[in-house]
Order: sequence, then structure tokens, then C-alpha cells
Amino acid sequence: MHMKAASATVARRFSIETTRPKPAEIDAVAAAVPKGTEFYITAVPTQTEDELVAAAAHARSKGLEPVVHVAARRLPSVAMLQERLARLHAEADVRRLLVIGGDIDPVGPFADALAVIQKGKLRDAGIEKIGIAAYPEGHPAIPADRLAASLDEKIAAAVAQGLEVRLVSQFSFSPDDIVAWLKKLRATGITQPVSVGMVGPTSVPALLRFAKRCGVGTSLKGLMSGAASALIGNVGPDRIIEALNAEQATVGDVQPHYFTFGNLVATAEYGSAMAGKEIAAA
Repeated sequence: MHMKAASATVARRFSIETTRPKPAEIDAVAAAVPKGTEFYITAVPTQTEDELVAAAAHARSKGLEPVVHVAARRLPSVAMLQERLARLHAEADVRRLLVIGGDIDPVGPFADALAVIQKGKLRDAGIEKIGIAAYPEGHPAIPADRLAASLDEKIAAAVAQGLEVRLVSQFSFSPDDIVAWLKKLRATGITQPVSVGMVGPTSVPALLRFAKRCGVGTSLKGLMSGAASALIGNVGPDRIIEALNAEQATVGDVQPHYFTFGNLVATAEYGSAMAGKEIAAA
């Protein structure tokens, strides 16, 4: 696919997602990416509150914009959520969250992400913007019509409380599926910006492992059928970025959201390189 250089703007802004980043990794990411880049820190059960707050605070101190995941069904109480948000705001100036359901049975009062948005008093805790999860290939446990209705409900609840909303999608390997999904979103009146989930440069065996774990088998088949020549070495999301650039008039405000899967620093460098190419080509 050939694009005009002037249209290549999708990758100029991007975000990065990682799990339990080490201080040295955060330092390296901050040195590689533009100041203010969103740095998503996932919610994992084995991570302590102190570790989470320290990672967010370190990211903030290095000029990154920390975005902390909140998994609704893992929250044992309203008080615990309020305490976490208070610490994150006081110690790391956290103003942005990614609110997700969490694929377990609820351990506390929040049945889903919508409940956190409605009852979590996020604005009172200093939160200004939230990310809402979205699924280009659908969700293995949620029917498509329910998934669409839930997305509408979460957007409406957040906007009603004065929260800025960004959709953050599960990763996919299929440019065609992503573009079709974005066009459908826009056709239904959803205008919020979308951070499109993509896997940063990583080995094909790692891609296979993570794709199966995350339930993105449809585009995984496409990757394997269309990427025989890429089975040696690393593959990146270049084809997705090209497709989004070619369809900017119809897909709206979109940017890459890079999943790192153990390659945090390399992914940060890749994101910056892609951004630099587009700026240079303009």
C-alpha cells in the first residue's frame, strides 16, 4: 500500500502499556519518547499498592503521563478504590485511568467498569480523563449487541460526570478488521478518540503466545497466512499504521496504543521512530 507522505499522521502521537515496569525501564522509556507520552500501567493481582504508586510517581517524575488501570471486579470495596486514587493523585498526580471490568467474578461491590464510572467518584479524586476498553474482534464472553450497548452506556456515564473519554482497544493483527470496526463505530455516532491496540515489535512465537491468551484468534490466523516471510526475526504494526493513515478521513481521531509484552524499551523506541518518520515526511 502506498500513501502520500502528507497524510501520514496517525503515529505522531502514541501510548505505551506495560506491566510492573522497573525504574530503569521507565528511565529508558522517558529518554526515548516525547514528553507527556501516556504510559499505561496494568493492574495485576501480584502488584502491591506501594509498587503501583511508585511506578506511577516515577513515570510522572520523568515527564511521562501515567495512566493507571483499574479493574472493577478486583476491587474489594469502595473505600479501597478511594484510598488508591487518593494516593495516586497525591503522590503521582495521576489524572487519567483506564477502567476495565477484569475477567473474574467480582470480589467487591463493583460488577463491571460501568459501576466504577457511575459510583467511583472519579472526578472527586482528581481524575479528568478515562479510557474505556473496546474490542475490534469482539469479546469471547460478551455478545456483540451487549458489547455495543455497554460501550454506549459507559461513554454516556463518563461524559455526564464531566470526564473526557478515550476508547482503548484490544490489540488486533488485522488492518482490515480494525478499519472496518472503526468505520462502524463512527457510523453509530461515537466520536471519541481511539487508541488502537497494536503489539510492538516482538518475535512471532511471542505473538502467537500472547494472541492465544488474549482471545484474538481471528486476526492471528490472518497474521499467519499473510506473514510467512516475517516468521524469522521480529514483526511490527507497520501495516496497521499504513491502513489507518490511508483511511484517516473515515476512521477519525486515532493513534497507536502499543502493547509491549516484555519489550518495553524497544517498543518505546519503535513508537518514537514511527512518529519521527511521519513528522519528517510531512
